[in-house]
Amino acid sequence: MMSEDILKQIHQALCQDLLTKIQSGEASSADLSVARQFLRDNGIDCEASNNKPMLNLASSLPFDDDGNQRIRQA
Repeated sequence: MMSEDILKQIHQALCQDLLTKIQSGEASSADLSVARQFLRDNGIDCEASNNKPMLNLASSLPFDDDGNQRIRQA
């Protein structure tokens, strides 16, 4: 059985690798999906109302709060 120290090192290495890929702009869609699941599995979330990057992402989506597609002006 693995020791707790080894498991902590694996957890830290995965976190650092994902962060490095995301910050460099080299993260693939699969990397982002792994990062999303990693955060979810570790109980990490945020409220869009208190988070400027999250609000920016939400406002760029092509749907409104009711799920209706927004019409974008060209």
